[in-house]
Amino acid sequence: MNTLTSKPLALLLDHLFSEADAATSPALKSMPKDERNRLLKSKTEYLQFYSLVKDLWLPVSRETGSLLYLMARNSQATSIVEFGTSFGISTLYLAAALRDNGGGRLITTEFEPSKVARARRNLEEAGLADLVDVREGDALQTLAQNLPATIDLLLLDGAKALYGEILDLLESRLRPGALIIADDADQNPDYLARVRSTGGGYVSLSFGDDVELSLRTD
Repeated sequence: MNTLTSKPLALLLDHLFSEADAATSPALKSMPKDERNRLLKSKTEYLQFYSLVKDLWLPVSRETGSLLYLMARNSQATSIVEFGTSFGISTLYLAAALRDNGGGRLITTEFEPSKVARARRNLEEAGLADLVDVREGDALQTLAQNLPATIDLLLLDGAKALYGEILDLLESRLRPGALIIADDADQNPDYLARVRSTGGGYVSLSFGDDVELSLRTD
């Protein structure tokens, strides 16, 4: 047994995924596809878009959650940063890995206050809150200070247009061998070109249909 498959977390995750599946967003349904795509690619209007769809959970899949747990356990990560908390499903997977690794610190950031409040309650219910620093606000600000000297694992799962900017903030702290998991990375071709480029400091490959897994090499 481990934290991920034991009570209370296993039952909580089942409940949260059910809630996520049932969530709807009238604002998203009424938004023209072209406008949705424009906002998704914008580096200046991302807060507007994610405010409109605040009722959607936008969680990682169960498979991606398990991948996060496995990668964090296998690398013996003790220092993790997450961009894009939402309601905290991915945060729970990562915090469970920290618990089973013997402890550590997870910094996660989310700008939508209602999601921050719910994520904190979920972490409390799972008994994992002591491992997690949930920061409220724009990640370009919340991840610009008070960071660990080294980062073992980075999850990118917020505004896709900002993946490169978030990597800029954190890259100097990524230790050799650090892992970066980028969800829906295909929505940011510039980010993919960066981590896949020869001599760019990473070895990178696609995992499944929507995840890019990268290893920091220097």
